[in-house]
Amino acid sequence: MNQPPIKRMLIVALSLPALFVGPAHAATKCTLKFKLQSWSAFYKAGSGSGTITCDNGQSAAIAITTTGGGLTAGASKIRDGSGTFSAVAGIDELFGTYAAAEAHAGAVESSTAQVVTKGSVSLALSGTGQGVDLGVAFGKFTIRRRRASPR
Repeated sequence: MNQPPIKRMLIVALSLPALFVGPAHAATKCTLKFKLQSWSAFYKAGSGSGTITCDNGQSAAIAITTTGGGLTAGASKIRDGSGTFSAVAGIDELFGTYAAAEAHAGAVESSTAQVVTKGSVSLALSGTGQGVDLGVAFGKFTIRRRRASPR
């Protein structure tokens, strides 16, 4: 069966993080709601914000940054992003830098799906938005607590 090149790249990019995911030994489930803007021209960068909410009552306002490179070009804005984390002991395990690999293509209205990993923690992301982008990129997806703005 001969698949289009972008579809093959997407399958490979989304399968790679599964090789690095280990078993989770905790029971807390957390989700992420976010928005993210990014641009790329061989180098890819983005920033955004969101909220992590866990079933144990923990939550946090977060900031997201993405960096990386590859054969990529374009600009996009994800407005309705969501994510599901693998089970963890608590919210503190979710902050830090995740390894990311993605294949993306879109024009005007676009959508994205990606899995990122950090040790035994994985995060499955999806979202819809706008932009024009095409390519394959590898890099970092960083989540940190958002600092309160001074008043």
